[in-house]
Amino acid sequence: MGSNPISSTKSQMLKARSSTVNHTGNVSSRWLTIHNPPLFERKTSLRLAALSRIPLISFSAVDSTGRRIYIYSIDFLGSLPREQRRERTMRARSKTTERGFEAKAISGAHTILIALNCPDAVRTGLKGFAFEREIVGSDKGPKFLRSQKVFKSIVPDPKKAHDPSDPTKPQAFYTDKFPVQSFLWGDYAASPGTSYRFRILPKFGNPGALTSDLKDEIKLEVTTEKEWDTGETHGVWFNRGAIASQKFSEEFGNQPPQNINDPKDPTVAWLSRGLLEACLAYINETKPGDALRVAAYEFTYPPILNALKALIDKGIDVQIVYHDTSDASGTPNETAMKLAGLPIDDQRITYRRSKTKIPHNKFIVRLKGGTDAVEVWTGSTNFTPSGFLGQTNVGHRVADGETARQYLAFWKVVKTDPEIEDARAKLATLTPNPTEAIATNSVVRLFSPRAKAELLRWYGRRMLDAANSVWFTAAFGISKELIEPIAKKRNQMRFVLMEKPAPGDQKKTVTADFNRVILSYGVPLGEIYRMKNGRPTARLPVKEFELDKWFFKEEHFRPKNDGFVFFVHTKFLLIDPLSDDPLVCSGSANFSSGSLLQNDENMLLIRGNTRVADIYLTEFDRIFRHFYFRDIANELAAAKTSDDATAIFLDETDAWSDSYFKAGTLKNNRRLMFFEKPTTTWFTNAATGGEETGGEPTKKKPAPKKKKAKKRRPVKKTAIKKSKKTAPKKASKKTSKKKTAKAAKKRTVRR
Repeated sequence: MGSNPISSTKSQMLKARSSTVNHTGNVSSRWLTIHNPPLFERKTSLRLAALSRIPLISFSAVDSTGRRIYIYSIDFLGSLPREQRRERTMRARSKTTERGFEAKAISGAHTILIALNCPDAVRTGLKGFAFEREIVGSDKGPKFLRSQKVFKSIVPDPKKAHDPSDPTKPQAFYTDKFPVQSFLWGDYAASPGTSYRFRILPKFGNPGALTSDLKDEIKLEVTTEKEWDTGETHGVWFNRGAIASQKFSEEFGNQPPQNINDPKDPTVAWLSRGLLEACLAYINETKPGDALRVAAYEFTYPPILNALKALIDKGIDVQIVYHDTSDASGTPNETAMKLAGLPIDDQRITYRRSKTKIPHNKFIVRLKGGTDAVEVWTGSTNFTPSGFLGQTNVGHRVADGETARQYLAFWKVVKTDPEIEDARAKLATLTPNPTEAIATNSVVRLFSPRAKAELLRWYGRRMLDAANSVWFTAAFGISKELIEPIAKKRNQMRFVLMEKPAPGDQKKTVTADFNRVILSYGVPLGEIYRMKNGRPTARLPVKEFELDKWFFKEEHFRPKNDGFVFFVHTKFLLIDPLSDDPLVCSGSANFSSGSLLQNDENMLLIRGNTRVADIYLTEFDRIFRHFYFRDIANELAAAKTSDDATAIFLDETDAWSDSYFKAGTLKNNRRLMFFEKPTTTWFTNAATGGEETGGEPTKKKPAPKKKKAKKRRPVKKTAIKKSKKTAPKKASKKTSKKKTAKAAKKRTVRR
């Protein structure tokens, strides 16, 4: 027997699992191989089990050397994988103050989301919250963060206010004097892998003379995620996607990059925010002897094409499947490839893809030693200037052999340019439909084209299974199969981010549960969509736009206006991202039947990785609220009768907080979403058919059969007909009353 009771390094490890272990929440198991069980039990194991308050489970076995060993299981947080152990520090909750103020923080890579809460009684006189931030370890002291709104009585015309120390610059306002009037706030200027210390002060009193009580002070310390680090499985990068942005106007005066093809151009670097750099780094890290396999839809951005050509010139094996655009105006892909010195469909380096409606992939597989697939770059980003710099996009790097091997197999299928039926047959075997609840801490791959669009219903069921919230991007609108899963009335919050406003009839249906469903769509300040036959068409400027007093004009830099999507190009769905076991669905595929049936597409389903979920969630919030503010401001300004002060100035009373505490309102529901613990989980609901949350009903009551049974009795036909004639009159009265009451209630709630 070994002399060290805890060490297992001197013997072969035998790992096993026991069905008697009770796994709850985010707790997992660690199996310890012990060579001196009596000593271990006496000195260590019983104490650990007592500390963890979880029963110790043990059994013995014989290892390959014939020696009897003892295996113990203790459930505790320290047994989580390294990636998940570290991410626990990226979510923080403050201590509740003496009067009940509290905060929760969720950090991504560039964004920190902070939710606030307090008892209803203490908000009397509350004018908002001041945010002070300090970088831990920096020699710079804490600073109050900037405010987006001011009190009109103090600053009646904010755009005319100038910096006292430099009259050529606009005056900056800060939250200690002009507090945030919201219970949800985002820091969108954070840096990856950095620790921040926040002090949040509830502010009371009169504008110009606000006060705070130190007993109300909320303190938080949180560390942002690194986008990528050695040993990680997932790397995630979002560009700014802010072609309609106040910061872009302020920083660059709406001027386009001087050299769009230079990754070091300040404007290019600002718009990319690491996305372009990460993709180039992934390509440039390829070592001699390794290989790359590329599948590209739009393939025109010189920095990417030149980087691939440079590898080929070094003798590295690079092979590219590209979208055949030889019939398109200007043959964009072929033209760009020729300029980069890449051959056109030579069936050795490049292979055209033409026998599918849209070869929509944008992935790169790395092969170690030229044969072993070890990682993949994927996501929503086309290899174009607008993909990296214009539209909101994500790049997702996965260092996982199983995932990379499946992507390589997919690449080999599309390399042969198969007919769509052949591709469907092969991909059905390669990536069959997933189970309702995919395995814990797993990654599932899904490739298209497929024979049926069954996955849309799968996504819909996951929406219905959500125990807390659904966050969904719909670049090309909401598919009819997903209308009901979003619209169905229930307690869970649903956030939908779109490229354009939803058509009138669809919006009415989707937002019927108007205090739980919220839509946001891309638009610049000062413009509003013109609707024709209930559908959005061109954008028009808002006449007499009062927000010009405060905000800069937002221009749109877009080379040749390329692409079909101007603002939101990401394709992802988040189910319960605030939980310890979230589901992230992300890839190239739009959530539509066309993308599933006709296109080459890829999608990742990632369960249980809170690091990935936090990055996606905080970026969703950034983009969603970036445009939601513009949607509301523009709609208010364009209305025949409107109060622009609602969008420009802070409320000088405490009435601003009423909607955050009025039962049934959207803001109240959103506040509670961060602090109330759900009674179930999405994966439990998925396993039980959604019964616990009123998800998609199971087919237990085939109503048509009952109707057929009644028709077999001709004696009662007359009675049935009479009842059918009279029933609607009674029903119509009830319905009329209900509709009137509902409409009145809705108007009252929305005031």
